Amino acid sequence: MSATWPSEAQLAEFLAAPQDAPIVMMNLLRLKSDPSLLPPGETAREVMMRYAKPMREHVEAHGGEFVFAGDVAGQLIGEGGDFAFVSIMRYPSRRAFLELAGDPEIARTIGPHRDAALDSQWLLVMTEADV
Repeated sequence: MSATWPSEAQLAEFLAAPQDAPIVMMNLLRLKSDPSLLPPGETAREVMMRYAKPMREHVEAHGGEFVFAGDVAGQLIGEGGDFAFVSIMRYPSRRAFLELAGDPEIARTIGPHRDAALDSQWLLVMTEADV
């Protein structure tokens, strides 16, 4: 199912887990492909970067850690991914993630760029495994 925000059930599950344990978030993004849905003369990636770069700075300034970001160059295994961009961030806790992602200043200033560029996403919540 395509989505750009969590469902009520997904948010409830996220909130039901221990809030103070570190997490890693992997964001798999599908960007809008229809140019009529974008600002004239801009690509969805350009619009998304106006969100992604300041968001990275905000997360790092508030205790989160940038791990990786990159353009998807292909898909070797599986079908139906069709993701254009991936980012991975580490947060000290679920609580910290919620505070950063839900910051009203972020929603007001750079959030509209995210909404303008994003077609859908998968946001995977991960806890580190000892391997």
